[in-house]
Amino acid sequence: MKVLVLSFYYSPDLCAGSFRTTALVEQLKKNKEMDIEVITTMPNRYSSYRQETLSFEVDGNVSIRRISLPEHKSGMVDQIKSFSKYYMEVMKIVKKENYDIIFSTSSRLFTAFLGARISKNKKIPLYLDIRDIFVDTLNDVLNPYLSKIVNPLLSAVEKYTFSNATHINLVSKGFSDYFESRFKNTTYSWFTNGIDNEFLLDNQNSSVIKNKKQILYAGNIGEGQGLHKIIPKLANNIGSDYEILIVGDGGRKDILVKSIAGCNNVTLCEPVNRNELLKLYNNADVLFLHLNDYSAFEKVLPSKIFEYAATGKPVLAGVSGFASEFITSEVDNAEVFYPGDEKMAFSALNKLNLETINRKSFIDKYRRDNIMTEMSNSIVKFGSIND
Repeated sequence: MKVLVLSFYYSPDLCAGSFRTTALVEQLKKNKEMDIEVITTMPNRYSSYRQETLSFEVDGNVSIRRISLPEHKSGMVDQIKSFSKYYMEVMKIVKKENYDIIFSTSSRLFTAFLGARISKNKKIPLYLDIRDIFVDTLNDVLNPYLSKIVNPLLSAVEKYTFSNATHINLVSKGFSDYFESRFKNTTYSWFTNGIDNEFLLDNQNSSVIKNKKQILYAGNIGEGQGLHKIIPKLANNIGSDYEILIVGDGGRKDILVKSIAGCNNVTLCEPVNRNELLKLYNNADVLFLHLNDYSAFEKVLPSKIFEYAATGKPVLAGVSGFASEFITSEVDNAEVFYPGDEKMAFSALNKLNLETINRKSFIDKYRRDNIMTEMSNSIVKFGSIND
C-alpha cells in the first residue's frame, strides 16, 4: 500500500503539526508492507529558528521531500505566497505517481484542500486530519469588512474539501457539531493530540536555583494566543513575587514587545529545540497557556495542554469552552481563567499547588505513540478500499 502524506510542517520544524505528523509516520513505517511518501516543507515555522535538514531523504520505507519556501514573517500575504509555492510543487511531484490513499493534516484548510484536489484527480481515498476550523477562526480574527469579502470563497473551498473526504479525523471533540452538521456523507474519528516520548523522561536533575518563582509560556506568539492582551496586566498583578518567561516567536511578537514595555518581570526569548524546552519546563514553577477571547477558540483543544500536563508542573490556562472543560476534568493541579481576565488569572494562580505532581493516569491515557498507533491502523483500513 502506498500512502501520500501531506503536511506543511514536519520534523525538524517546531510546531504541533510537525510533531503530530512525524509521530504518525513513525507508526506507519512499522508496517513494512507500506510505502510512505511525505511531502512537506523545509523548516519555516519561525523566521528566528532555522535548522539545517535535507530536501530529500529516505528512511526505510519512508521517503521525505521538503520544499523550499520564500522567506516570510507569518503575515497573511506571506502565508499565501508560501502555500502557493507548496501547492504548485506538490502538484508537480504527484502528477505521475500512483497512491492508494492520501493522508492530509491541516489547520489552515489549504493543505486539506490540496489533498482533496489530488484525491479527486486520482480517484483515491482521502483521509483528513483537521486541527482547526479555519473559516470559523478567520471570521473572528479578520475585520468584518474583509471577512465579508473572503468568507464566500473560503466557505466554497471548505465545502469542496470536506465533501470529498473519505474520512475526517478531528483533534478536538469541540469541532464535532460544526462538522457533523455540515458534512454528513463521511465518517469521523477523534484521535487527539498527545504526549510525545520526550516529555516522559525524567529531567528533574536539570533544575536551577532562582530568586523568584517563574511562570513560563512556550509556543507561538500570534493573534490566536493573544498574549499581548494578558501578559502586561498579569505582570502588574503578580508584582515582584514572580517572573514571566516567554519563549517563542510569531506574528504578534512585535505587539507583545511593545505591550510589556516597562514590565521588569517579563523576559522574552527566541524559540528553542525540544531538549532545551524540557529544561525550561523543569525549571519553571507554573506553565502558562492562553487563547484569545474568540468564539472559534471555544471549540479547540491546544496541543500544548498535553506536554504541559506530562511534566507534572502546575498549569495556569486562560481558555474557555471545550479546552476549559477538558483541563478541568482531565488535568490535576491546573486552574482555568477566562481569557484576558487578569483578576481571575491572579486568583487562579494563587489556588495552584506549586509542587510537581504525578499525572500517570493522564499520561497513560494520552501517550502519543498509543494514539498514533490507533490512527495508523485507521488509515490502513481506509487505504484498503482501493485493494
